[in-house]
Formats: sequence, C-alpha cells, structure tokens
Amino acid sequence: MSLWLMIFGGALTLMWGAAHIFPTRSVVAGFGELSPDNRRVLTMEWIAEGMTLMFLGLLVLLVCRSVAVEHSARLAVRACAAMLVALATLSAATGARTSILPMRICPLVKLTAAGLLIAGTWG
Repeated sequence: MSLWLMIFGGALTLMWGAAHIFPTRSVVAGFGELSPDNRRVLTMEWIAEGMTLMFLGLLVLLVCRSVAVEHSARLAVRACAAMLVALATLSAATGARTSILPMRICPLVKLTAAGLLIAGTWG
C-alpha cells in the first residue's frame, strides 16, 4: 500500500509541475510592463518551479520502479544530472541573457555539475 501512495504522490507532483509550465506566458504578462531582464528572470523562475516539481515527481516514480538499491542510487543521480541539464538550458535561454554576471555563468556551473554526476555513475 505504501508503494502505491508514493507512486500516487509522485505522479501528482509530476502533473502539478507540468500544470505550472503551460500558463507561463500569461502569468508573466499578468505582471504588466517589465524590463527585458526582469521578464526573463520571472519567466526562468516560474518555469524552474514547474521543472523542479516535475523532477521530484519523476524521481519518486523512478526510484519506486527500481528493484536494486544500487541501481536506484545511480538512477537517482542520473535523474539529478538530467534536471541540471534542463535547468542549464532554461538558464541559457533566460537568466544568462541578462546583464547579471552570476546568472550569465549559471548554465556552465550546472552543466559542469551534471557532467561530474554522470561521470560518477559509470563504472
């Protein structure tokens, strides 16, 4: 029974994350006139919220599906790496296009961390 509760919770979290992403354009428009940098940062943060929720739900579903503990750990680390790549892509399209230096280097940091995670799971 507890496995099914976890699966339901993971699926609910995944779907709620997806529901965050679809109305992004109208949510940002609801803030009225914004500078291009503020619009990009707001867009990035709204999408990141949805992506994070989707990742958490997916991670729970993947781990529940797994049989071996070692396999579960590798699967979880690889899922984290995939999320970092997705967030790096989002950052490159939004925050990295602003004049704020830490946001400009953020995609590189995330991709480096993802590469380290993936490398650590092989072998």
